[in-house]
Amino acid sequence: MTMHRREFLKAAGTAAALPVALARAESSSPTSARLFVGCCALSYGKYLDAGSMTLEGFFGKAVELGVHGVDVTTYWLKSTDPGYLTSLRHLAFKSGIPFSGAAIRTEMCQQDAAKRAEEVRKIQGWVDATELLGASHLRVFGGNLPRGASEQQGIEWVAETMKSACEYSGKRGITLGIEDHGGITAHASTILEILRRVDSPYAGVNLDISNFNAKSDEEQYSDIEACVPYATHAHIRDIFSETERPIDLDRVWKLFAKGGYKGYMSAEYEGKEDPMTGVPKLIEKIKTLCSKYSSV
Repeated sequence: MTMHRREFLKAAGTAAALPVALARAESSSPTSARLFVGCCALSYGKYLDAGSMTLEGFFGKAVELGVHGVDVTTYWLKSTDPGYLTSLRHLAFKSGIPFSGAAIRTEMCQQDAAKRAEEVRKIQGWVDATELLGASHLRVFGGNLPRGASEQQGIEWVAETMKSACEYSGKRGITLGIEDHGGITAHASTILEILRRVDSPYAGVNLDISNFNAKSDEEQYSDIEACVPYATHAHIRDIFSETERPIDLDRVWKLFAKGGYKGYMSAEYEGKEDPMTGVPKLIEKIKTLCSKYSSV
């Protein structure tokens, strides 16, 4: 049975609701937040899909935009050959652009145990690739709940898969961030229950501020706030995905600052305007807010 929202918010209001491995220090204050400007390769997906931009070209664009880090969506990697990955790592270093992380597609909500095991092996392979890139974070997806399965079963399957994957990634110093991306991760309550069961310091939330399946804007902000203490990376847009209503980014930054978040606020642009003009506008908003609310 789905937890009623009032019960969930009461439970999520204290770090004691989750394991010590996941809890942020209670002493966190707005001045402890460290917010860095990032950009996801997905922001230029239109050009990467068409082949008119390469990941190497994206790095150059990131330098031009003046961001602090890039999130490499792995759909556009030419291969996972070690030579190619280390060449990207070297180019990023020479460009002065650290990796905020890498991102892959996964379907961890699998009813069949063999398929769950295959998802673990898939994540392990991408952990190895992420290590070669020199990144310390890998975005994963929970996936959709199979027809006829209960939410609790889905939570168990995802937690089992992610826990095994974290045991592997943790040995390499790589954190897995499960994104709120519909399906089993459409609500903060299920994400936090998955993390409670995984109980690993190498598990967290790749927090996309636009993606919760909420009944109202207020519920969107509540879900964001509940996940901030466990955020390992953030994807930023300025409209909510389902309603296309504008997001109060200043309010969102206050939540991240209050939660003492330390990490990247990475633009993931999917607006109607051409990315060549739309992405810089979003990046400028992110820069202004990071400057306003970050301790550095």
